[in-house]
Amino acid sequence: MDPTEAPDPISTTPPANFPETADIETANDDYAKRFAGPAGQWLLDVQSRELRAALDGLPAGGKALDVGGGHGQTESVLRERGFEVLVTGSAESCRERLPPDTPFEIANHLELPHGDRSMDVVISFRLLPHCEQWKVLIKELCRVADKRVIIDYPAKQSVNFLADALFGLKKGIEKNTRTFTLFSHREVREAFEAEGFEVQRHPQFFWPMVLHRMLKRPGVSKFLEALAKPVGLTRFFGSPVVLEARRVSKA
Repeated sequence: MDPTEAPDPISTTPPANFPETADIETANDDYAKRFAGPAGQWLLDVQSRELRAALDGLPAGGKALDVGGGHGQTESVLRERGFEVLVTGSAESCRERLPPDTPFEIANHLELPHGDRSMDVVISFRLLPHCEQWKVLIKELCRVADKRVIIDYPAKQSVNFLADALFGLKKGIEKNTRTFTLFSHREVREAFEAEGFEVQRHPQFFWPMVLHRMLKRPGVSKFLEALAKPVGLTRFFGSPVVLEARRVSKA
């Protein structure tokens, strides 16, 4: 390129044949503000802890596909475990928050450009709740994964059942929040079982994340979550859930 030329602007518009592009919003700086400050970092630390637990047992040095991972919340955990990581996004803008050396490709997340069982592990965070064709997404993640799929989702069996009633309050705090789909554990489990996977849940919080953001005091948040965990509240009613799906079929 001629050094006097202005670079082409980064496109934020996905190709017309991409039906699910929610990751464009989760990959921008405005979305990242939800996790700013000590409280936001604590929320991410808990998420990373559960992701590490879901990765346990996988050998280092394998291939990992981070679907819709332009938010930059998961790629570093995969790298620390020794995986060769590739991140996908619906548009070029989805790579802006990633380290410059992160391999990235623009992809249709319902038709991933990878062969069957070509990745050791496939993960997708912050995408399923905003995906209309979520069963198709799960099917595609499972097709590409050889050993394991890891996703997150907000559970119906949690205080999220009040989501509609509290949406105004949540939007007032987060400003840029969106509506999202709540999932029952059963429907998600059955979607994975249909693809030959068995699942294990890793719930993150009993109290809603918006409460922790509102408090802005990680010490208080840790105390509240510590009250809920020993008595089983987090185990049975925790959300979001980090779901670990392991392939059990040989087909």
